[in-house]
Amino acid sequence: MTPWFDYNTKTLTNEKPSHQALKAMVSTIAGATLLLVLISGLLVSYLPSAYTSLVSAHRIPRQLPDTTSHALARSGSPSSLDSEGGKLLWRYKTGGVVEFLPAVVNGVVYIGADDHYLYALNASNGSLLWRYKTSPLGSPSSPAVINGVVYVGSLDYYVYALKASNGSLLWRYQTGAFIISSPAVVKGVVYIGSHDGYVYALHASTGRLLWRYQTGRSVDSSPAVAGGVVYVGSLDYYVYALKASTGALLWRYLTGLFVESSPAVVNGVVYIGSDDQYVYALTANTGTLLWRYLTGNRVLSRPAVVKGVVYVGSEDDYVYALKASSGALLWRYLTGLA
Repeated sequence: MTPWFDYNTKTLTNEKPSHQALKAMVSTIAGATLLLVLISGLLVSYLPSAYTSLVSAHRIPRQLPDTTSHALARSGSPSSLDSEGGKLLWRYKTGGVVEFLPAVVNGVVYIGADDHYLYALNASNGSLLWRYKTSPLGSPSSPAVINGVVYVGSLDYYVYALKASNGSLLWRYQTGAFIISSPAVVKGVVYIGSHDGYVYALHASTGRLLWRYQTGRSVDSSPAVAGGVVYVGSLDYYVYALKASTGALLWRYLTGLFVESSPAVVNGVVYIGSDDQYVYALTANTGTLLWRYLTGNRVLSRPAVVKGVVYVGSEDDYVYALKASSGALLWRYLTGLA
């Protein structure tokens, strides 16, 4: 007789199993099976929401045209609102949550959704022009549109280049992890960060790797390129300045926590936020600290600098207006539900 495991004595035996032993065996197997089913169900329900929560914490705002405000709803419907009165002009239903912000170029809204598609919509009426599906794990980040090409990163690890007129694939490049960073395209080169810790420089026409620079942790910040230098933040607490042509390190500045914010470079100054709750102003050529301003929570948003004023949001629910030259507070506005 083939040996079997006696669940009462917890030993192997050659004796014929009793009725009680068989009942114990069946009960144990059934219990283990039920436990596996419950665990599987929990994982299926938890992992997508946990992954979405992780990605939601890293959304990188992009500046939009002043003529029309494009509102993004978690319902999965990109909307166009009149900039003067906030009246709904149109909305388009995608197949998933819409959390990344759009690029609006030449009357077309380019936007990704968590249904793995990048959409091209008519900015006037919201009608679908085309859509491109990334892999089943993909979810496009905020795109950049340059010279008739849409460049976008995705959660499936790839950087995509699509023809803006019809969405056909021109090339794609695989990084080592998911991409939340939005690309900067300057002088025929695509600069983008990845959660694998690298900053990439890719040939805009072919996707060929020109160089990559390894930081200490994930790069979810979106690069800014000015004066032949790539500026970007990393989760290793540093702000980096890299030579655009080679990726060589020019300088780096240590903040107090993750740098998920994306930099704005204006008049030789790099403005950027950090999870340490500060907004920083650094000299663009050396990384020397000019000033820093303490908010009440982490600063994930990309600062906007207009006419000597730095506008930035914080997770303390305030929008801040700071003097660009000194960081002095001009005003702050508390957001929230009315």
